[in-house]
Amino acid sequence: MSRYTSGEARFHHAPEFGHPHRGPGAWGDPFVGGPGFGPGFGGRGGRRRSKGDVRAAILSLLAEAPANGYAIIKAVAEKTEGAWRPSPGSVYPTLQQLVDEDLIVAVGEGRKTEFELTDEGRAYVAEHEEELAGAWAALPKPSESATELFQAIGKLMGVAGQFRHGATDEQRAAAAAKIDETRKALYLILAE
Repeated sequence: MSRYTSGEARFHHAPEFGHPHRGPGAWGDPFVGGPGFGPGFGGRGGRRRSKGDVRAAILSLLAEAPANGYAIIKAVAEKTEGAWRPSPGSVYPTLQQLVDEDLIVAVGEGRKTEFELTDEGRAYVAEHEEELAGAWAALPKPSESATELFQAIGKLMGVAGQFRHGATDEQRAAAAAKIDETRKALYLILAE
């Protein structure tokens, strides 16, 4: 295992994460959603948080265990019950900034690169423990009805995907008509 110093490793993108709408969360994670669902359904990174929140979350998680960028994104989503999923575009630059500040160090190579706190990073976390804990406490949790709605949407997307290859043209047309009916019914619910 090799260690990179702040001048040797630059992380401008997330090679292990891939395209933001593929892989984990693309359609299977109801909190993340996919393209086209509008605000609140995830898309590219879910709810926007400040750079300070991303920084605090990363330091807090790395205080528990070393992790790569993808694992950090996933851990934040799990810890917030899907209320917040930071984008690779906010996580990776923040990781680089923390490397530059000598608070964390990159360990390993390529996709196996993990980040861990340096001695200075551990001291910083100890000095700012209350501030880091406060970043998690300020995050909203989804309500039970929101969770149920997102799970129902995830199930709908699962069955809709089967129509792509496993249905006849007539079945697809019937499904499209039913989805249109449902969309109109949902608008009526919002209008109440």
